[in-house]
Amino acid sequence: MLLHLSTWQEVEAYLQQSSGMIIPIGSTEQHGPTGLIGTDAICAEAIARGVGETTQAMVAPTINVGMALHHTAFPGTISLRPSTMIQVVRDYITCLAKAGFSKFYFINGHGGNIATLKAAFSETYAHLDDLQISNAHKVQCQVANWFMCGSVYKLAKELYGDQEGSHATPSEVALTQYIYPEAIKQAPLSSEVGSGHRIYGAKDFRQHYPDGRMASNPALATPEHGKQFYELAVKELSNGYLEFLSAE
Repeated sequence: MLLHLSTWQEVEAYLQQSSGMIIPIGSTEQHGPTGLIGTDAICAEAIARGVGETTQAMVAPTINVGMALHHTAFPGTISLRPSTMIQVVRDYITCLAKAGFSKFYFINGHGGNIATLKAAFSETYAHLDDLQISNAHKVQCQVANWFMCGSVYKLAKELYGDQEGSHATPSEVALTQYIYPEAIKQAPLSSEVGSGHRIYGAKDFRQHYPDGRMASNPALATPEHGKQFYELAVKELSNGYLEFLSAE
């Protein structure tokens, strides 16, 4: 069930059966010459919907904008500051916890969100306690990064080896090609691609990674690969969600 396509009565009925909610979260940031700016949110949303269908779980609206400050030297990138993102996540969970939800499974598409998400969870637990919400002690949050699924990682290495890289990767580009075949992009890619530099500010990032890629070769991506990544991620994260839901 998609929350935004449900009525409040349907949500109330769902809560009689489950307190679980899947929340897709991604980013709106540059993904190199051929990667869609919405890649991270697109991937997280599609996989979250697949997991929701598989497990009969409710799926919240996607948080499309994440923590991507280091990409803001590239036009089109939109980012929240970590402090802002913490408040967004906290407010999302607070509203849903008041309604009776207590298990929040974040399917994440952007590595830059991980640290801020974990901080947001700690802030949220304390905030719910301060509000004295009746089920505050039951609220649990977990982040599941689709790109870190064991099956996904294994396939990416088999298909692309070291050319998978760590940003604007062929695996994530392939997934967007599968989801949006009408939006496949073509562009010349330099044989030289930045790699190995630490991430600091936005200008420094663009200086070291001039076309936005990080050791990746997205030209290797195909929609057929994307279908495989989708199916593997949905299967693995469906199992992960059900385990999280049943754990105390």
